[in-house]
Amino acid sequence: MTVAEAVKVLDGQFFSGENKAELEIASACGADLMSDVMAFVKDRVLLLTGLVNPQVIRTAELLDIHAIIFVRGKSPSRDMIEMAEESDIILGATKLPMFLACGKLYEAGLKAGGTRKI
Repeated sequence: MTVAEAVKVLDGQFFSGENKAELEIASACGADLMSDVMAFVKDRVLLLTGLVNPQVIRTAELLDIHAIIFVRGKSPSRDMIEMAEESDIILGATKLPMFLACGKLYEAGLKAGGTRKI
Protein backbone atom coordinates (compact mmCIF):
# COMPACT_ATOMS: atom_id res chain seq x y z
CA MET A 1 0.00 0.00 0.00
CA THR A 2 1.20 3.53 -0.66
CA VAL A 3 0.89 6.48 1.70
CA ALA A 4 -1.54 8.05 -0.79
CA GLU A 5 -3.75 4.95 -0.62
CA ALA A 6 -3.62 4.98 3.19
CA VAL A 7 -4.67 8.63 3.33
CA LYS A 8 -7.53 7.86 0.94
CA VAL A 9 -8.68 4.87 3.06
CA LEU A 10 -8.71 7.19 6.09
CA ASP A 11 -10.52 9.99 4.23
CA GLY A 12 -7.59 12.16 5.25
CA GLN A 13 -5.58 15.08 3.98
CA PHE A 14 -1.91 15.95 3.49
CA PHE A 15 0.05 18.70 5.23
CA SER A 16 3.39 17.95 3.57
CA GLY A 17 5.04 15.47 1.23
CA GLU A 18 2.06 14.79 -1.01
CA ASN A 19 4.49 14.70 -3.93
CA LYS A 20 6.16 11.66 -2.25
CA ALA A 21 2.89 9.92 -1.39
CA GLU A 22 3.56 6.97 -3.72
CA LEU A 23 6.00 5.72 -1.07
CA GLU A 24 5.25 2.07 -0.26
CA ILE A 25 4.44 1.17 3.33
CA ALA A 26 4.35 -2.37 4.64
CA SER A 27 2.84 -1.88 8.09
CA ALA A 28 1.32 0.63 10.48
CA CYS A 29 1.97 1.53 14.10
CA GLY A 30 -0.57 3.46 16.18
CA ALA A 31 0.76 5.04 19.37
CA ASP A 32 0.68 8.25 21.38
CA LEU A 33 3.76 7.34 23.42
CA MET A 34 6.94 7.70 21.41
CA SER A 35 8.62 5.14 23.68
CA ASP A 36 6.08 2.60 22.39
CA VAL A 37 6.90 3.57 18.81
CA MET A 38 10.59 2.94 19.53
CA ALA A 39 9.77 -0.50 20.96
CA PHE A 40 7.44 -1.68 18.19
CA VAL A 41 8.43 -0.06 14.93
CA LYS A 42 9.54 -1.95 11.77
CA ASP A 43 10.74 -0.96 8.30
CA ARG A 44 8.47 0.95 5.87
CA VAL A 45 5.98 1.78 8.61
CA LEU A 46 3.24 4.39 8.72
CA LEU A 47 2.97 6.05 12.13
CA LEU A 48 -0.49 7.01 13.37
CA THR A 49 -0.57 9.23 16.43
CA GLY A 50 -2.65 11.78 18.26
CA LEU A 51 0.46 13.38 19.73
CA VAL A 52 1.13 16.65 17.95
CA ASN A 53 4.51 18.05 18.99
CA PRO A 54 8.04 18.25 17.55
CA GLN A 55 9.07 15.08 19.43
CA VAL A 56 7.00 13.06 16.95
CA ILE A 57 9.08 14.38 14.05
CA ARG A 58 12.34 13.77 15.95
CA THR A 59 11.29 10.20 16.75
CA ALA A 60 10.38 9.59 13.11
CA GLU A 61 13.80 10.89 12.02
CA LEU A 62 15.55 8.63 14.53
CA LEU A 63 13.65 5.53 13.42
CA ASP A 64 13.67 6.28 9.69
CA ILE A 65 9.88 6.65 9.56
CA HIS A 66 8.87 8.52 6.40
CA ALA A 67 5.13 9.01 6.95
CA ILE A 68 3.01 10.18 9.88
CA ILE A 69 -0.77 10.53 10.05
CA PHE A 70 -2.31 12.45 12.93
CA VAL A 71 -5.63 11.06 14.17
CA ARG A 72 -8.66 12.59 15.91
CA GLY A 73 -8.63 15.67 13.67
CA LYS A 74 -5.30 16.92 15.03
CA SER A 75 -3.16 19.23 12.88
CA PRO A 76 0.59 19.85 13.03
CA SER A 77 1.94 23.34 13.64
CA ARG A 78 3.74 25.26 10.90
CA ASP A 79 7.05 24.52 12.70
CA MET A 80 6.31 20.79 12.64
CA ILE A 81 5.45 20.93 8.94
CA GLU A 82 8.73 22.70 8.23
CA MET A 83 10.66 20.12 10.31
CA ALA A 84 8.97 17.31 8.39
CA GLU A 85 9.73 18.90 5.03
CA GLU A 86 13.41 19.30 5.97
CA SER A 87 13.51 15.60 6.91
CA ASP A 88 11.49 14.31 3.92
CA ILE A 89 8.70 13.08 6.19
CA ILE A 90 5.16 12.96 4.83
CA LEU A 91 2.51 14.42 7.16
CA GLY A 92 -1.19 13.72 6.91
CA ALA A 93 -4.25 13.71 9.13
CA THR A 94 -7.62 12.07 9.55
CA LYS A 95 -10.65 12.92 11.67
CA LEU A 96 -10.96 9.27 12.65
CA PRO A 97 -9.99 8.12 16.15
CA MET A 98 -6.89 5.91 16.42
CA PHE A 99 -8.88 2.68 16.83
CA LEU A 100 -10.94 3.17 13.68
CA ALA A 101 -7.99 4.45 11.65
CA CYS A 102 -5.89 1.39 12.53
CA GLY A 103 -8.85 -0.90 11.84
CA LYS A 104 -9.52 0.59 8.41
CA LEU A 105 -5.85 0.24 7.44
CA TYR A 106 -5.80 -3.36 8.68
CA GLU A 107 -8.92 -4.14 6.65
CA ALA A 108 -7.22 -2.59 3.63
CA GLY A 109 -4.25 -4.96 4.00
CA LEU A 110 -1.67 -3.27 6.25
CA LYS A 111 -0.22 -5.34 9.05
CA ALA A 112 0.84 -4.43 12.59
CA GLY A 113 4.03 -2.43 13.11
CA GLY A 114 5.63 -5.11 15.24
CA THR A 115 5.30 -6.95 18.51
CA ARG A 116 7.26 -6.85 21.70
CA LYS A 117 8.65 -10.10 23.08
CA ILE A 118 7.70 -10.72 26.69
